[in-house]
Amino acid sequence: MAAEQSDAIGPGRLILVVGPSGAGKDTLLGIARAACTEDSNIVFPRRVVTRAASAAEDNIAVSPDEFRRSLDHGDFAVHWEAHGHAYALPVEINDDIRAGRTVVANVSRTVLDDLRRAYANVVVVAITAPPEALAERLAARARVSDGNISERLDRNVGASADVTIVNAGSAEYHGRQLARIIRNECWDE
Repeated sequence: MAAEQSDAIGPGRLILVVGPSGAGKDTLLGIARAACTEDSNIVFPRRVVTRAASAAEDNIAVSPDEFRRSLDHGDFAVHWEAHGHAYALPVEINDDIRAGRTVVANVSRTVLDDLRRAYANVVVVAITAPPEALAERLAARARVSDGNISERLDRNVGASADVTIVNAGSAEYHGRQLARIIRNECWDE
């Protein structure tokens, strides 16, 4: 467990949101971010991504060359590749966590083990939805970078989650659940 490591970054919390494409991660994160705007101890860093920005995601879009230069310069706390794109979280999250803040980020499940080792207080929140809802949302989004929808639906993303939100009802309700997890409040109504 990362909490047992004396060199793990803390004392703040790192809330990692994972889940399949189409589960509504960005929607719920947007609702939770709005609910937490008054709390300066909660930080939602923008991911750096080698994909064009979209209205649904608040990312910093960079070219692959810019990404590589930033990586070589040590500008990222963590980075990963998925679906033909590179993603990263800025190294500044380490300062926020050392200052006792809560950092909330949408990441790939492939980096969870590394992040659990690197940070003292990690909570993984899996956001998912029924397969038919995922397929419908992905088809409606029609984003080329989503790749093969059936392959994406076959992935198991909740295996290492501490909390799972099944986003099958009201996005507002589930966004409030996520906000309560972020605030370390009782989240299950």
